[in-house]
Amino acid sequence: MVGMDFIGFAKIISDEDRSFEFLCRRLGGFCCPGCGCREFYVMSRRRLRCKKCRRDFRPLGGSWFSFLNLSCSQWLSLVKLFELSVSARKAAEQLGVSYNTALRGFDVIRRAIVNELAGDDKVLKGEIEADEAYFGGKRKGKRGRGSRNKNIVFGILERDDRVCVTIIKDVSAETLMRETVKKVRRGSIVYTDRWRGYDALVFYGYKHLNIDHAQRFRQGRVYINGIEGFWSFAKERMTKYHGVSKDKFLYYIKEMEWRYNNRDKDLFNLLIDYMTTKKTPGGRT
Repeated sequence: MVGMDFIGFAKIISDEDRSFEFLCRRLGGFCCPGCGCREFYVMSRRRLRCKKCRRDFRPLGGSWFSFLNLSCSQWLSLVKLFELSVSARKAAEQLGVSYNTALRGFDVIRRAIVNELAGDDKVLKGEIEADEAYFGGKRKGKRGRGSRNKNIVFGILERDDRVCVTIIKDVSAETLMRETVKKVRRGSIVYTDRWRGYDALVFYGYKHLNIDHAQRFRQGRVYINGIEGFWSFAKERMTKYHGVSKDKFLYYIKEMEWRYNNRDKDLFNLLIDYMTTKKTPGGRT
């Protein structure tokens, strides 16, 4: 969908009825759950009333928008601010809500992103770069492989396409091979550094080429600059959060994956699609 211009967006959020109608339309049409009639009256509090059987229903019920008691215009504004990477504190100030409300709203959006990515079963192929990175934890002491109190993230990048990240418990060959087999087609060329955990790639049906960073960072087609570029992309954006708890880290790192893979797309419209068309998997945030 073509991105919405600023004036068009401002008009929609200036009126709550327009905001509600905009979100309802993005559901792809709706009908009365009782009789199937598509004619309705717009009622208060995000309700519609069927013109035929007079039944009231909430078209946004069960969507991610039902997780938090915000008006439709507030939700649309929050999604826009999230798209622009505005902090939750600044978002709260602009929307006139509490910091905790804005933070919870951003958490809901991240959960919708993770829910969407969970259904992506695309297999990466061709030329692949694989590497691990460490996020958070104490900065003193050993760094890199073997460092403690950090989140270990395994990244796989298909050149000229996309990246996929997974949180792992260690960098053993068993762990790295298990995650690679899940996401990479056999027969692909996998480029890595010289960490011994990758030596088993040839036994799993991959062509494996590595680069010794102690000597050089690139030798012809043999390099992992792409995945290292993603690590820089992710870490630069995550530093502004001043620390992310382990129980929420998954949502933040998957947000970085999503932003990187969709950096040339209209993020606002993607987020609205996720929030309206993807029903919640059950429970509340």
